[in-house]
Amino acid sequence: MPEESVQTVGELRALLAARGARWSVSEHLADGDPLPRPSLGLEPGLNLTPAAEAGTVDLRALVGRESGNPNLSRRRAANGLLPGTAPGAGRPVAVDWRSRWGWPWLTKVKDQNPCESCWAFGAAGLVESMARIEHDVWAARSEGDVHDGLKAACGQGGNPETALDWVRENGGLADPGCWPYGTPPPGLPAERREAWRAEYTPGWDRSGRTVRITGHVRLGDVEQQKVWLDTVGPLTACFDVYEDFFALGAGVYHRTAGRLAGGHCVLVVGYDDAAGCWLFKNSWGTGHHVGGYGRIAYGEVNIDYWAKCGLHGTDVDPWSKRRLHSGSVYESGNGRAHRNFEMAATTGGGRLRHWWREGDAPFAWTRAETFAGDASGQPAFTGTTYNRNMETLHVTTGGRLRHWYYEQAVGVWRDGGAFGPGDAAVGSTPAFIQSDYGQPGNFEVVVRTADGRLNHWWRINGAPWTWNDGGRFGSGIAHYGPALVQTRARTLDLVAARTDGRMQLWWRDDPNGFAWKPGEVFGSGATSAPCLIEGQYGAADEDMAGNYELCVAVAGGRIEHWWRGNAAGAPWTRSAVFGHDVLAVTGMLQGSFGFNLEVVVLRTDRLLQHYWRDGGGWHEGTVIGPA
Repeated sequence: MPEESVQTVGELRALLAARGARWSVSEHLADGDPLPRPSLGLEPGLNLTPAAEAGTVDLRALVGRESGNPNLSRRRAANGLLPGTAPGAGRPVAVDWRSRWGWPWLTKVKDQNPCESCWAFGAAGLVESMARIEHDVWAARSEGDVHDGLKAACGQGGNPETALDWVRENGGLADPGCWPYGTPPPGLPAERREAWRAEYTPGWDRSGRTVRITGHVRLGDVEQQKVWLDTVGPLTACFDVYEDFFALGAGVYHRTAGRLAGGHCVLVVGYDDAAGCWLFKNSWGTGHHVGGYGRIAYGEVNIDYWAKCGLHGTDVDPWSKRRLHSGSVYESGNGRAHRNFEMAATTGGGRLRHWWREGDAPFAWTRAETFAGDASGQPAFTGTTYNRNMETLHVTTGGRLRHWYYEQAVGVWRDGGAFGPGDAAVGSTPAFIQSDYGQPGNFEVVVRTADGRLNHWWRINGAPWTWNDGGRFGSGIAHYGPALVQTRARTLDLVAARTDGRMQLWWRDDPNGFAWKPGEVFGSGATSAPCLIEGQYGAADEDMAGNYELCVAVAGGRIEHWWRGNAAGAPWTRSAVFGHDVLAVTGMLQGSFGFNLEVVVLRTDRLLQHYWRDGGGWHEGTVIGPA
């Protein structure tokens, strides 16, 4: 006999008690409430692969190499996936990507309602989680980018495999600021709501705002799915939904009551052999299950009938990394592992040289092209949303600013022209970022001028492409130059060394006026421009600001590392003094290598040198070459 429909929460609670279910109804639902019916969205006929067809895969061939995440490298060695290793302890009895090794790895739970778009949320969640796991960076993605890119209506289903194919074929998955997830306006009649479709018109710099992927892996074998969860990351999964699932709270779900309501897709973020279940992240908001996460028993409701899909080798965009670097060095998406270090440095005669380091062993620095001819000091260097172009700024021998950019599409450095004051401090380094003002984001530049002040310049990134003088502020600023960050509250924060050897923060609250305001003063003995980033420490999710990390050269040829938590009133703290024979700190970043901080310095012998910090402290790295 077919199962009767369950109408109220109270009816379901009674059925669970009578049948000895291992799970309970969500606590916030009252007995008299009608059973909730959030949207689903799986259409199994659209390229969804049965597990039997996917079968087993060669995991060693797919992921049998060191990861930038050292925790994953250890797990792969334990499972015998790395060259020269044999299976050891193997996988653990449980994995939970919400918090592994003391770190958060998953973006916040979202809500797809009222549209049938679970498949887009599953795909986006997979891209987000793998960007975080592989590159130690939060990269929130837009479900609307793939949903609307596929021209899907609100009531139209799909599946994660189709979504991931679209992401691969269309240059990646964009951030919500480039193209958001949209839903029908409130009050729209049901039939019009189902047919509602957004017109897909993302910004023209989308190519520089997408996490790119090479393709997804279909895993049909349940044991291999668990090994993947242990050694790589989460998986998409689809299953049948019966009416009782809509009210799932705590415990391990198995079908207990109610009729078949459709199909649904989620992100599997772990497993628990002791409880015999998968741990999943849903897209119905935090009010469902336990904070938006639930558990489904192995093999239940066809969750193991369809292949689960995983990703590896994500390529994170410069927009997501824009707060994670300062000065002359940043981490691009180039190279085999999509995590090359890129650097610009002087090389004599006013010339600049591009250096790069492959993101896989042997990690050697390589000389690339030279360009420019009038650089008086070290340049600022970054990647932008213009097709991931590299962009540099330097102070000329004539006291102006000059812009160069590397056009990725053709592999050529191009002169962007001179602008700015005629009295920029010769030999200093400007601060240079792309902010989120305007679409695409404006360029923001601050340079020290000959009168000991700071001068802000900005450019709207559209016709007529002109630079604008944002005014001067401050006094008693040391010759070297400032560092600049845009906060998540959209203010601009700047730190500069003063002539008395101390450092001072300045900030500009653009939503409430354009005046630069002085902030705290700290430190002593600074002998170079500071490098300031907003790192990942302290950032528990994609919307939370991480700690400020700052490195600066000080008297005696040493480097000081300072940090500040981003809670209101948090103090600056000096955490370490390291290095030797240092003339200036020229670049700093936090990249894809285990949350490590990476610093490049100019030595007193005019050689560049790399330092880095992991859990064991600061280490002296490679001497790169002449600057």
